[in-house]
Amino acid sequence: RQQNPLDLLSYDRLRYRLLPYIYSNAWDVTHHRGTLMRALPMDFPQDARTLEITDQYLFGHALLVSPIVQAGATIRTVYLPASTGWYDFWTGERHEGGQVIAVAADLARIPLQVRAGSVLPLGPVKSYADARSDEPLEIRVYPGRDGDFQLYDDEGDGLGYEQGRYAIVPLVWHDGPRVLEIGARQGQFPGMPVGQRFRIVCGTGDATSTEAHYVGKPIGVALPGCHASN
Repeated sequence: RQQNPLDLLSYDRLRYRLLPYIYSNAWDVTHHRGTLMRALPMDFPQDARTLEITDQYLFGHALLVSPIVQAGATIRTVYLPASTGWYDFWTGERHEGGQVIAVAADLARIPLQVRAGSVLPLGPVKSYADARSDEPLEIRVYPGRDGDFQLYDDEGDGLGYEQGRYAIVPLVWHDGPRVLEIGARQGQFPGMPVGQRFRIVCGTGDATSTEAHYVGKPIGVALPGCHASN
């Protein structure tokens, strides 16, 4: 069916929200020879069924993308790789891996699943990438197993990162005690803000969240209500 302009706007907003995740993964590609678009067997070599999947892929390590590839489709079947749980990015609904599920094929919402244990940074919606914002950076945690993420930032332009002008904030989710550890900032760059506001959110869809003010020193943020069973 014909694409609604509002559908396109939702993808534009999603792109801006995912910029911290995309930028950090781009650094992983540059510095660690990582891969942003990943075939499923790269992360799930023990799951033989992933060898048969040709129309799904991982975007970074956290997001499972299942594009709508059939005209007029209203339902899309999605295979969830085994050995981990998966959450619907839009609703927070959880499913066990190793099974096929049916999801709505809505043009406004591409099917996105998030791997359990993921730490997913999301920025505010902006009018352009370098626009200033007073909103906190949202850090979504998806319970069910331990996980981590390296949050990368730099000047945003030029090649200063090649001379070491960048900063990394380690984010580690400890699933047992339900604590997100925000580690000591590593590195710096001109114009880097001294402080940063984080809004820590449980990705299960239950709206559990708390705010933290980070100034580069290690802090721990507890989310006691963030359980995989939610």
